[in-house]
Amino acid sequence: MISRQNLFGVLLLLAGLAISDPVFAADLKAASQYRQQGLSYRQQERFSEAIAAFEKASELAPQDASARILLGWTQHLAGQEAEAAQSLWSAIYIDPLSVQAFNALGIVYLVRGELSPAISIHSWAALLKPDNEIAYYNLSLAYHRQKLYAMAIANARRAASLEPDNPHPLVAEALAHWDNGERATAIKTYRDAIGVDGRYKEANFLNYLKEAGFSTDQIETSKQVLAAS
Repeated sequence: MISRQNLFGVLLLLAGLAISDPVFAADLKAASQYRQQGLSYRQQERFSEAIAAFEKASELAPQDASARILLGWTQHLAGQEAEAAQSLWSAIYIDPLSVQAFNALGIVYLVRGELSPAISIHSWAALLKPDNEIAYYNLSLAYHRQKLYAMAIANARRAASLEPDNPHPLVAEALAHWDNGERATAIKTYRDAIGVDGRYKEANFLNYLKEAGFSTDQIETSKQVLAAS
């Protein structure tokens, strides 16, 4: 039997929950609104405003990993790689199995030229999601930069098989063949990429590959393969 004192304590707890729930719900609603606002700003490439909106969303919903992932990726797009890594690690702390967070974090390290953590993180992301074409594609780029061409080719092929309409893995595979001395195979593979997207016939268009994780050297090699194709 509940004593009067215990009953009073339970009633106080319930009253507190009744008061706090609407506030919590309001915070979640506001966080969602800030996320949408941030996405709108990001689409317009207004990165500073997008980052501020995602930071506010993260404050209002501190256990929501998605807001931190959005924040981290936007910081990456804005060139704030150190801040991006910090935000993405905080998302992983909340959700240690978030494939999206690991994919984004691996890209941040790849762009920073920190190849060992990039490979470790993308390998883990591929273990979490075996059909993770993003992880395999970025592993290909990282292994190529480490001159591990067989690994680069294998991962590029895996990515291409998972996403056949994406020319990026084919270009990545062509790079690895080219630098491995397999020029004929590189040219054939690059032509396959052109078959997927005709814009890859234009040398100037290849500068866009920077946004797809390619390094400056990899872009220049891509232009060499194109010239030979």
